Amino acid sequence: MTAAWVHFACHGVQTRSNAEASLILANHARLTLSDIIKLSIPQAQLAFLAACQTSKEDFLCCGESAHLAGGMLVAGFRGVVSTMWNINDYYAPDFADRFYQKMFEGGVVPDYKRAAYALHDAVKTLRREKHLDFGIWVPFVHYGA
Repeated sequence: MTAAWVHFACHGVQTRSNAEASLILANHARLTLSDIIKLSIPQAQLAFLAACQTSKEDFLCCGESAHLAGGMLVAGFRGVVSTMWNINDYYAPDFADRFYQKMFEGGVVPDYKRAAYALHDAVKTLRREKHLDFGIWVPFVHYGA
């Protein structure tokens, strides 16, 4: 992997029936937590995981005390936007759109260090504009720088 930024808009799973937390990619391929942790991406800056349960820890599931977002940090990403539980597929693109609008605002070169601020702005703006219920906006979190 050579990208400094990645964005996954897919399904994320971490259930007791799965062997390991993973992102479900095209053709049902899985990018597992162990796959991610094995990566070493020195140029990595930001990962946006627009998928369910990417920062969910479940000690009863799979014996894992880590999560997909943490795996991205281990792989070298300095910041990760992820979700604590299932997200609403209808509104997820709105969060991503607003997040990237803020990241690229003013024509400046986007800086991964602004990710937490951009996520906060996306949540605040969408809560106000769309009158979203708590369960729709609260799963989105940021880890790292």
